[in-house]
Amino acid sequence: MEDIARLRLFQAIDGGSPFWTEEFANYGGDELITRILAGKYDASKRSSARIKSELLKNQHDGLIEEIGSSGARFITPASEEWPQGLNDLVAPPFGLIIKGSPVFSTSVAIVGTRNPTTYGARIASEFASGFADRDLAIISGGAYGIDSHAHRGCIAAEGKTFAVLASGVNVEYPAGNSRLFKEIEESGALISEVMPNVRARPERFLTRNRLIAAISIGTIVVEAAFRSGSLRTARDAAELMRVVMAVPGPVTSPTSDGCHRLIGERCAEIVTSVADAMELLAPLTAKNAGTLGSDDT
Repeated sequence: MEDIARLRLFQAIDGGSPFWTEEFANYGGDELITRILAGKYDASKRSSARIKSELLKNQHDGLIEEIGSSGARFITPASEEWPQGLNDLVAPPFGLIIKGSPVFSTSVAIVGTRNPTTYGARIASEFASGFADRDLAIISGGAYGIDSHAHRGCIAAEGKTFAVLASGVNVEYPAGNSRLFKEIEESGALISEVMPNVRARPERFLTRNRLIAAISIGTIVVEAAFRSGSLRTARDAAELMRVVMAVPGPVTSPTSDGCHRLIGERCAEIVTSVADAMELLAPLTAKNAGTLGSDDT
């Protein structure tokens, strides 16, 4: 029954809310739903009126059918393949929707600009393939640019890669990556904190960044502007005590300003090769920390 309550709350409440996370911890799923439906929360605050409407409109049978018809599955902290690193978040998700192969691997996040230089694209691909050769999975966001090159580099090396989406797993966003998403499903999985047919919204890119940071044992930023969502991912990772790394670039390149900022502020370690990164990650790979589940195969 707890998983059913989690699914209903997952559908009704936007991810990343410390308030609703605390209420869930205090009351549990069933009691929290009862409280919301009974109007225990001020309707003008924290979208409780909208949440109540969603809970009344959507019953669990319909939600289960929607997920199943998408070829996906809903997992919770009780699932064997739950990414244990998510439990370190202040506001972990009520659950996740996964579409693809079983998710068992220690992973590294590679993130960066949507408009990389040739240098950045090559570095992202080479790092991803190098990690894949060392049996590490690659996590990124499925976006154009560095994300796509990281996913493709991992796939080319026959490794596992996972895309954490800001949309539902049925929404091919960006549309130009539809073929890549199919390849990711075969080698790893698409992961989402919203129902399968939900479209992306700007704020969801920021909330999903915390998932990328938490699932991974370390995050590498490869080319990022001075103000960038990738820097948010890096800072989320640092707050979770994950290893944060940045690849330096030409001092004249605006696409490397964010990396140089992280390095200058001592928020990230400089890495120029996979070997550099592995020196920092080795203690964590030995502990299999922050993994996507535990490998029982």
